[in-house]
Amino acid sequence: MISTYKIKPAFQKLLTPLLKVLRKLGLTPNLLSVLAILLSFFLGCLFSEADSNNTYYLYVTLGLLFRMMLNALDGMMARVYDLQSRTGEMLNEVGDIVSDVAIFYPLLFLEGLDFRLAFSFIVLSTINEFCGILGKAMGGERRYDGPMGKSDRATLVGVICLLFYFDTGVEPYLKYIFAIAIGLVSLSSVIRLKYSIK
Repeated sequence: MISTYKIKPAFQKLLTPLLKVLRKLGLTPNLLSVLAILLSFFLGCLFSEADSNNTYYLYVTLGLLFRMMLNALDGMMARVYDLQSRTGEMLNEVGDIVSDVAIFYPLLFLEGLDFRLAFSFIVLSTINEFCGILGKAMGGERRYDGPMGKSDRATLVGVICLLFYFDTGVEPYLKYIFAIAIGLVSLSSVIRLKYSIK
């Protein structure tokens, strides 16, 4: 199944030098997780104000990339330096859900996007993460299967913000883009539940 999650190993390899620097500076996985959550709220604020300052769309796109880096680095640091903990796992899982809502809520007011589609996308994104967690709760492993996972959703919103920044006139197509995204995230949830049961 096509997903940006497939490139995670290569992405992590690129981040390895940065990981070593951050650890030498004394940063911890939990601190990186907290920074990712705080960044997400900041990006949500920028996104909500972007209609009054077009440059904010670019900042959100770049910020989403930086958030993906933090999300990768906290897990890498925990594994490589044996710093895994229950607190860290909780921060990672709850933080991802809270962060997604913080970043995505401005979609509810985005020009050209139907409120119902935006609301469905946010709710189904949250459900998708719970479906992934269920795999581990049921005695297996955390599931990341399917299209339109966390990284895919961040990439989608980042690209849309970039299109708004360059004023490409994407507004008439948003309803189709998010209708497809909703279908994909729903499919992802079904796949995760299927593998969790197995």
